[in-house]
Amino acid sequence: MGGAAMWPTHLAAKMAAQGSSRKLILLWMPGGPSQMDTWDLKPGHGNGGPFQEISTAVPGMKFSEHLPQLAKLAKHLAIVRSMRTQEGDHSRGTFLIRTGKRPGQPFRYPAIPAAIAKELSPPQAATPGYVSILPNSFINPPAFSAGFLGTAREPLTVAGNSAFDPQQAPAASSENDEPVELKVDNLLPPSDLDSQRIQRRKEFWSLLQESYGAARRGGAPATHDTIYRRAMQLAESDLIDAFDLSQEPDDVRRRYGSDAFGQGCLMARRLVERGVPVVEVSLSDGLGGLSWDTHADNFTAVKRLSERLDRSWSQLMIDLESSGLLQDTTIVWMGEFGRTPVINPNGGRDHFPNAWSCVLAGGGVAGGAIVGKTSDDGMEVVDRPVSASDLLATICRAVGVDPETENMTEDRRPIKIAEGSPLTDLLA
Repeated sequence: MGGAAMWPTHLAAKMAAQGSSRKLILLWMPGGPSQMDTWDLKPGHGNGGPFQEISTAVPGMKFSEHLPQLAKLAKHLAIVRSMRTQEGDHSRGTFLIRTGKRPGQPFRYPAIPAAIAKELSPPQAATPGYVSILPNSFINPPAFSAGFLGTAREPLTVAGNSAFDPQQAPAASSENDEPVELKVDNLLPPSDLDSQRIQRRKEFWSLLQESYGAARRGGAPATHDTIYRRAMQLAESDLIDAFDLSQEPDDVRRRYGSDAFGQGCLMARRLVERGVPVVEVSLSDGLGGLSWDTHADNFTAVKRLSERLDRSWSQLMIDLESSGLLQDTTIVWMGEFGRTPVINPNGGRDHFPNAWSCVLAGGGVAGGAIVGKTSDDGMEVVDRPVSASDLLATICRAVGVDPETENMTEDRRPIKIAEGSPLTDLLA
């Protein structure tokens, strides 16, 4: 696999010099996307389905016809076609791919975005290290948490309009579509409080905290104090503008797509522009559904989802490249597993963790690369199987974080961020 090789010295020096300028955007695909209908098609085989392959800007790299804009940007993409994780349950698979650990462990392991945010965000940063847009955490809440890193490392959550129905979302936004509104609950103080009253409340709170916390500097009181102070810093910072998408021109909002995922990608761009190191956007619109769980009518659903993904992700990369931020921003596309090559009687594909795909792009990634291969029928990995830990270690390296960095559990046991072998030929 080549992952056992040492990280090249020149690359280590380069990443260390870049430091906290590095960013991560995780595009989370809940439900398990069908690799057979996105990144690893099998044209001509009975398992292949009706979708056609298209050529991309990278010779030899082909993927779905429903991702034409991403095909033009393929020089930025690296596809891993040989994921093998062996957890075919949504909850267990989600925990494994996001933490590198199987469920049922004795520790509350942090999700990889939280662990990376800790390394990329200064300890006293006024801005949050990790923002999660439209999180789909109901399937396994611990898989989306900061675990033993503590409450202060939990993500800031952005929710969507609860009236929005992702199943009715148009594949492409029309000129008349009103963009879905995204919001952070309680980001600003109540409108009936003037600045003087707010300041007096803050002073009184600080007085109480100082008298109470003098003898209680650790544990829950310290966490509570940290969260409140950061919340107040955020409310008074320029970052709050990043959450106000109405500041963007209407044509820009429509280019990203008026659906919640499109607006989430636009918000992710605005957040990394303002220094937030880790942003996650879920293609689920925050309503609790597993969008890619296509046990029935797979091809209708995947076509619709792919068109939304193609529009929003491609615009995100175009804007990041034009601003010079793409070279420092790693983008990861993944779900908890893939879908069966065999099409079931309902025209769907079922859970399949044995041979599936994920994609990395942008900063720290060798664009145009393809790692691994599956058999002609898609049923097994025939070259370079990649585990969840290998993938997480690769993501760490791409953003300039040493995966062997250790964090301490509550009982002072050192735990590495990721224990796998990075895919060194995917690293720029």
